[in-house]
Amino acid sequence: MHGPDHDHHAEREHEHSTLSPLELRVRALETVLTQKGYIDPAALDVLIDTYQTKIGPRNGAQVVARAWCDVEFRRRLLEDATAAIASLGFSGRQGEHMVAVENTPEQHNLVVCTLCSCYPWPILGLPPTWYKSAPYRARAVKDPRGVLKDFGVQLPETVRIRVWDSTAEVRYLVVPQRPAGSERFTERDLADLVTRDSMIGTGLPLEPGGASTVDVSP
Repeated sequence: MHGPDHDHHAEREHEHSTLSPLELRVRALETVLTQKGYIDPAALDVLIDTYQTKIGPRNGAQVVARAWCDVEFRRRLLEDATAAIASLGFSGRQGEHMVAVENTPEQHNLVVCTLCSCYPWPILGLPPTWYKSAPYRARAVKDPRGVLKDFGVQLPETVRIRVWDSTAEVRYLVVPQRPAGSERFTERDLADLVTRDSMIGTGLPLEPGGASTVDVSP
């Protein structure tokens, strides 16, 4: 029978076996800086979580909200997403070549990176753990409807699902459909309805009067 120390050690070994060389180097550097007292791991985790689930996705939410209430901006976003997004002040590495794809009653868009984890950091923050996982990367292409069901999104069979594969050259932003009942919402109110997952395609926007906009999925 294995004790808790053995289980923790096995868990750490498994974690390290799934990390990329770059992630291993970052983890090693974090360990050294922690031992020297330069950083607090708990504080660092809070900072990363804040950027991943709150600050980063808020940029994308502003882009979507503007598209929902500004017809001209929506047109520019769909024609040249990089320029339209930059006009709102959101640009930088991992977001140089953006393409916006719009959900409609006939088509739902889903984004994946089958080769690694290409992701639009300037507008969505850090990629969630599941986005980088092998199961998601494989199943999103083979069984997108099943993946959506796992995320709690069940679409009518009449809705076509299109999968977009991000690369180092092109990254995608899903523009979800504007929720019914939000016609009188301000742009700021609309942004509060936009979730990170809805901009990847694995979720839907919140309904007016819904709960918190912060995604809880890792």
